Amino acid sequence: MTKRIIGLTGGIATGKTTVANYLASAYHLPIFDADIYARDAVSMGSPILQAIAQRYGEQILLPDGNLNRQQLGEIIFQNQQERQWVEDLIHPYVKKCFLQAIATSIAETLVLVIPLLFEAQMTDLVTETWVVSCSEAQQLQRLIQRNYLHPEQAQARITSQLPLVQKISMADVVLDNSSTLQSLLLQVDFALK
Repeated sequence: MTKRIIGLTGGIATGKTTVANYLASAYHLPIFDADIYARDAVSMGSPILQAIAQRYGEQILLPDGNLNRQQLGEIIFQNQQERQWVEDLIHPYVKKCFLQAIATSIAETLVLVIPLLFEAQMTDLVTETWVVSCSEAQQLQRLIQRNYLHPEQAQARITSQLPLVQKISMADVVLDNSSTLQSLLLQVDFALK
C-alpha cells in the first residue's frame, strides 16, 4: 500500500493550523506537526538545548531551565547565519521524527505540517505539497494580532521564510485563505478528493 502523504505548508500566519485542524476533525486524518517536534528537540535537558545555551549563554534560558523562545527569536530573526545554525541542529531531529511517524502510522493518508517544507528540503517525505496562502497584508496583520508583535518584528519573521510566491510555484495544491473560512474549507474538500 502506498501512503498518500500531504506536506502542508505556507507562510507564517497564512492558515496552516486551520487547514490541519479541519483535516483532523472532518476527515480524521492523522496530523504530524514539525513545530511540535521542534519544541521537543529543545526540551529541557536535551542535547540541542544544551548546544544552544552553550552558543548564546545562560540568558537564552528561562529561570526554570526551559528555552526562552522570545530571546532566541530576537537573535535568529535578525541574523540569517544564526538562524541557519539553529535550523541545522533542529531539522535533522524533526525529519527523524517524521520518518518514524510515517513508518508507524497505519493510516492511508497522513498530513505533515511543515512550515519550512521547502527551506528544510523535506519534500522527499511527502507525495504532494499543499501551500496555504493569503495576501501579504493579511499575513502581516494576522501575525501581529496572533503573536502580539510590532510590525517590524512580524515583517522580520515573514521575510525569514521563502517568499510565498516561490512556495506557490512549487506547490501541487494552492489553498487561497484570503477570503472566508468556508471558501478555504471548500478548497480543502476539493483538494482531498
